[in-house]
Amino acid sequence: MEESNGKEERIKGEVLFKGRMLRLEQDVVRLPNGREASREVVRHPGAVAIIALQDQHVLLVRQYRYAIAQETWEIPAGKLDLNENPEACAQRELREETGYRGTMEHICSFYTTPGFTDEVIHLYFARDLVWDPLAPDDDEFIDVEKVLWDVAVLKAQRGEFNDAKTMLGILLVKGLIG
Repeated sequence: MEESNGKEERIKGEVLFKGRMLRLEQDVVRLPNGREASREVVRHPGAVAIIALQDQHVLLVRQYRYAIAQETWEIPAGKLDLNENPEACAQRELREETGYRGTMEHICSFYTTPGFTDEVIHLYFARDLVWDPLAPDDDEFIDVEKVLWDVAVLKAQRGEFNDAKTMLGILLVKGLIG
């Protein structure tokens, strides 16, 4: 039996939908065993998320999320603009969503759901925060809340946030700063 590298080769594809934030493609691929299969892929420009600490508090944003029909508490985050540097995007999003800017440290980058999307989130840790607000996006209605760091860590450890990037970000930064 021939060894396989596990890769799938794209044979053809089409764009099923193109919106302002994502594109849905349907591809036909050749599998490692030579057979063909269909793959649906959501293409996304990428995003940033920021753990922002100020005086032993983490800044969280509370907002209604239409896709899940509920309100969430999340770390500040947002979509990359075309050709935008992730760190510059993190500064912009932090200023738009919380009114602060800070010293940024890149923690990691990760794929959100690699089974069907190429969305990558670049996670940053922001410290030394200074008030320097930007106007929020017209379609964002968010409230900023300062949550004690230790409380946020406990909530993340208990799985009490319904947002994965928030739990992951808090737990990774907790591992860095104790």
